[in-house]
Amino acid sequence: MGMINILVTLDQNYIPQLKVLLTSVMVNNPDESFSVYLLHSSIPEEEARSIGAWCLEHGWEFHAVTVDDTMFRGAPVSRQYPKEMYYRLLAPQILPESVGRIIYLDPDILVINPLRPLWEMDMRSCLFAAASHTGIAEIANGVNRIRLGTEHDYYNSGVLLIDAARCRKEVIPDDIFRYVKEHQNTLILPDQDVLNAVFGSRILPLDDALWNYDARKYSSYKLKSGGAEDEKWVMRNTAILHFCGSAKPWKQTYPYRFGVLYRHYMQIAARVWRNHSM
Repeated sequence: MGMINILVTLDQNYIPQLKVLLTSVMVNNPDESFSVYLLHSSIPEEEARSIGAWCLEHGWEFHAVTVDDTMFRGAPVSRQYPKEMYYRLLAPQILPESVGRIIYLDPDILVINPLRPLWEMDMRSCLFAAASHTGIAEIANGVNRIRLGTEHDYYNSGVLLIDAARCRKEVIPDDIFRYVKEHQNTLILPDQDVLNAVFGSRILPLDDALWNYDARKYSSYKLKSGGAEDEKWVMRNTAILHFCGSAKPWKQTYPYRFGVLYRHYMQIAARVWRNHSM
């Protein structure tokens, strides 16, 4: 079994959440080795070294990649459209050519079951694989189709399986920059909107209940499944639990289910990172 490549893009503020995410990956994929790529523009070198030391201790590889701004000379960049929003879509052009495919994960995620089935999924000549939350947000799905002029479901960009080799040949940075320039007044979630509008027809749909479970929507998943997808089902079957939205489980005010599970992993992370804290 080869190493699984993981991609994260974040700033220093999300380092604590990255540590919880990596802890959850380690705990629930004990027989796997991972190669973690962190794309960033400003994370201090000593912080990156600390993460790298932890990964090495667990038999993983870690690569902190400082992104060269020259790629974004033609990109619309502003407070609403920071250059970091392009990182996940253009990661194949930034990462070494030896990276053939990679799993992108937002930092507000827990991995609670094995990632190998996602990693080995047949992408059928698609550029990306992603999940939509359409079954639980059908009205929003229709609105997004009209807003972006698309026919497909609206995919969440927080979890992506990326065919990096194919993207290097077919994803043109200037096409992305041009789309943002032409539609910047109508983009609500810029990188997610671009993913859907420019690449939507080249996305392989994933089952969100398995690969991008919206932690706010437990009641909707359970209702839609006729009661089958209860907490026990989630713990046995869901691999990626995504804490979408503005309420976050590391805050005491988090109102949704699975917040206690996240805080449990925060405690584990505090123990396993003790010797690598800054």
